[in-house]
Amino acid sequence: MGSITVRKRKDGSTGYTAQIRIMKKGVTVYQESQTFERKAVAQAWLKKREAELAEPGALDKANRKGVTVKSMIEKYVLEYEKIRPLGKTKRATLTAISLSALGSIEDAQLTSQHIVEYANDRMQKDGVQAQTVGNDLAHLGAVLAVAKPAWGYEVDETAMAHARRVLKKMGAVSRSKERERRPTIKELERILGYFAEMRDRRRQQTDMVRVIGFALFSTRRQEEITRIRWDAMDEERQAVLITDMKNPGQKWGNDVWCHMPDEAWAILKSMPRTGEFVFPYNSRSISAAFTRACHFLEIEDLHFHDLRHDGVSRLFELGWDIPQVASVSGHRDWNSMRRYTHLRGKGDRYAGWEWVQKIITGPTIGAR
Repeated sequence: MGSITVRKRKDGSTGYTAQIRIMKKGVTVYQESQTFERKAVAQAWLKKREAELAEPGALDKANRKGVTVKSMIEKYVLEYEKIRPLGKTKRATLTAISLSALGSIEDAQLTSQHIVEYANDRMQKDGVQAQTVGNDLAHLGAVLAVAKPAWGYEVDETAMAHARRVLKKMGAVSRSKERERRPTIKELERILGYFAEMRDRRRQQTDMVRVIGFALFSTRRQEEITRIRWDAMDEERQAVLITDMKNPGQKWGNDVWCHMPDEAWAILKSMPRTGEFVFPYNSRSISAAFTRACHFLEIEDLHFHDLRHDGVSRLFELGWDIPQVASVSGHRDWNSMRRYTHLRGKGDRYAGWEWVQKIITGPTIGAR
C-alpha cells in the first residue's frame, strides 16, 4: 500500500518521499504523499498513516472536502436568521471575517495560531483596539461553537479557547471598558431646555423632552422605549412589559416585566394615546437627535445610554438593594450590577428638581 522513493534535489541533498495509494477494484480511491529528510522518518510516517487509514471510516474522513470558515459563517447566518434577525454589528463583523484570510481556511486546518494571526493583523494593520478584537472573536466563537455539533464540520473545539488564552496574555483582547459617565444636572437642564425650545417652535417630531426624562427615571434603553405598548402596561403593579430586552445570552424573545419608578410612570401616563405604542418614534432618530444636541451645546462625551447608567446609579443612591434595582433595570446577572453598589446614602439628587414637573405637564407631540 505504501512506498518510499528516493529523490535527489537540485542542491545535491536527498529527499525521501513516502507515498500511500489505496486501490479498490483497480481504481485509486485515495493517495497521499509527504517528503522527509531521513528515510527512517519517512518509514515511521508511512507506518503510522497506514494504521490510521485502516481504521473504520478513516478513508471517508480523509477524502472529505474541507469547509472554509467563510462557508461556515454563511451557513450560520442562514440558519440563525430562520429563527431571528441577525444584528447589524454582528453581521458586519462576520462578513468582514469571512472576507479576510481567515475566511479561506478549511475547518480541519483551522488552528489557534490562525486565530491569533487574525487578531494581530486586526490590531497592527487595521489599528483596532483590543476591545474590538475581543468582539470579533466573540462573534466568530459563536459560529465555531455550533459548527461541529450542529453540522459535523471538523473544527478543533479548543482552537478558540487556546487563541483567547494567548491573546489575553499578550493584551490583544479585552472586554469593553465600563463607562462611568453620568450627566450633570446642569447638562440635563441645557439639553432639556434645547429640546423644549425646539418643541415649542414646532421643529421636532419626537418628544425628546419626555423621552429623555423617561430614559433617565426608567433606566430604559432607546430601543426598548420605542417598543413599549399601551396594552403591555400593568396599572396595579405599575409595570410595563419590555420586549426583546438586551441580554448577552438571549436578545430576541427576552420579554421582561419591569417596575416603573413614580417619575417614569407619570411620564408614561402623560403621553397622548395616538396608537399602539406609547413612544411611537424611531430609536435611531432618538439617538441622532440626542447626539446633535450635545454637539450643538458643546457637551462632550455624553451618550444617550449614559442616562440608563445614571438612572441605575440613582436607585442605589436612594438605598434600594440589588433585587429592587433589578426589578426596574431588568438585569438578570446581578454581578453586572456590582459596580453600582458602592453608591450608598447619597440621597436623590433629583428631589425637588423643577424639570420633573416640566417634563410631565409640558406640551405633547403626537405621532406624525
